[in-house]
Amino acid sequence: MFECNCFYWSRVTEVWQPELETFSLPAPIPQWPQGSGFGSLKIRLGELEVCEVTKFEFMWGCNLSQDWKRGISFYKPIGIPDGFFNLGHYCQSNAKPLRGFVLVAREMFKFEPGHCCYSNSYFMPALLSPVDYTLMWCSHDGGDEKFDTCGYFWLPQPPEGYKALGFVVTNRPEKPQLEEIRCVRADLTDKCEAYRLMVNTHSTFLKVPFKVWSTRPLHRGIRGRGVSVGSFFCSGHWISGEELDIACLKNLGNTLHAMPNLDQVRAIIRHYGPTVFFHPGEAYLPSSVSWFFKNGALLYRKGDSVGLTIHGEGSNLPRGGTNDGEYWIDLPTDGRKERVKHGNLESAELYIHVKPASGGTFTDVVMWIFCPFNGPGTLKVGMMNIALSKIGQHVGDWEHFTLRISNFTGELWSIYFSQHSGGVWVDAFDLEFIEGNKAIIYSSKSGHASYPHPGNYIQGSSKLEIGVRNDAARSDYYVDSSTQFEIVAAEYLGDGVINEPCWLQYMREWGPTVVYDSRTELDKIISFLPLTLRYSVQNIFNKLPIELYGEEGPTGPKEKNNWVGDERC
Repeated sequence: MFECNCFYWSRVTEVWQPELETFSLPAPIPQWPQGSGFGSLKIRLGELEVCEVTKFEFMWGCNLSQDWKRGISFYKPIGIPDGFFNLGHYCQSNAKPLRGFVLVAREMFKFEPGHCCYSNSYFMPALLSPVDYTLMWCSHDGGDEKFDTCGYFWLPQPPEGYKALGFVVTNRPEKPQLEEIRCVRADLTDKCEAYRLMVNTHSTFLKVPFKVWSTRPLHRGIRGRGVSVGSFFCSGHWISGEELDIACLKNLGNTLHAMPNLDQVRAIIRHYGPTVFFHPGEAYLPSSVSWFFKNGALLYRKGDSVGLTIHGEGSNLPRGGTNDGEYWIDLPTDGRKERVKHGNLESAELYIHVKPASGGTFTDVVMWIFCPFNGPGTLKVGMMNIALSKIGQHVGDWEHFTLRISNFTGELWSIYFSQHSGGVWVDAFDLEFIEGNKAIIYSSKSGHASYPHPGNYIQGSSKLEIGVRNDAARSDYYVDSSTQFEIVAAEYLGDGVINEPCWLQYMREWGPTVVYDSRTELDKIISFLPLTLRYSVQNIFNKLPIELYGEEGPTGPKEKNNWVGDERC
């Protein structure tokens, strides 16, 4: 987020426009295997059919001082296919290449009273023009000479029973034509929410603040049917928690027909599967789950002092239920313990969960990796680096990253990098690629968090340089997910298409509860620090997630929130 305090614009004949680069993936998108509606450019959502528009006409922009890269630009979609209608305008930061989309829509059939396919008993068409526009904000500063070169933000006023899905931006004070945009019948829409704050400014003339956010569907994850339109939300008075003036689309189709079939999923993974690089100093490498079991991992039950040998595929693990603390897995107790802790890179593979995103207009390819052991962390306090003896270590470490693929084209849109208790989405243009369209994932030393670039990342306060280090670098230790993978779940394909492994149904802990007091070690470290640093360090320690302390055994993939929900960010 940045704040715009000053705007820079010129006359209509000489409108200020940033020269943004465009982005394309390093290699062409392949011809996908046949079947389903994946990669067919259009997606049916029930009564509506939508397609992406990625070509735009610049309408207006603002920036802080003279650095245009710190600004934001607003665009009108152009090149809309015949029969489709605009639902809202697009905006993005000038700091990144021009790469975005808005959806345009058309009715799957014309309004005909008595048509059996209409779900609405009043026979209301799916799309209608607004009845009027409300000026939400303009950048006019009160002068006369630049009145026709300012930015004007218009909210469509929908007919009764309809919703607006986006705003219209102009550089003239006249209201837009009513035919400029379409509103959507309310039952075909879903709620959306303000997501990332993109600009925060004010108008000297109107004396009101003005903020712009990107938006996303409120209902997300496997069961969410909300579809992002790609538009933005703007307001000068909106309060967090209030319902927005605009909505998103809703996929009311009987099937998610644009989701890839199994052959297409395999092709996606082979084409986009990233290479996961581990730190050159990594002591705790991944392994396959079956290698872990076959090399002595033990299942314990509460009250039993002796562990049970686990079958190679986990067939004797308890299935289903919840994490009730009755069972846990631990390292072998014989001479294999230390060897198993360090993993087995040759056997390692990525476990793939494929699921719908944004109402089936995107596919999330979630890639899980297993490490038998998570090593202790390293604390950074200014110039000092303090190796921790216990904090951070635990048995059974599950980490993941997620590829988000457009179902319109099959294009890689972004990758989610999971980092301990949270994570971040990174657009494709900001990824590193190793071969063709295969990105690089950097796994941090000991903790195995995922990062898009090499570096030393601080979990805590980067500004104060106080926190736990996450060092990421390239090395000869790597796993190529495009070849070393197993698809373990894809619920949308139906029963029996994917045979989920037995161990995936194990809902208990993959490591024992740690009995040491992590706070004791932290308090000892703090006691040796200068008095001027103690309060800051203590405050940051209190904000670190409990997962870092490793006091409870980690759970498997199906127990994570993102298995059915969206990623945390």
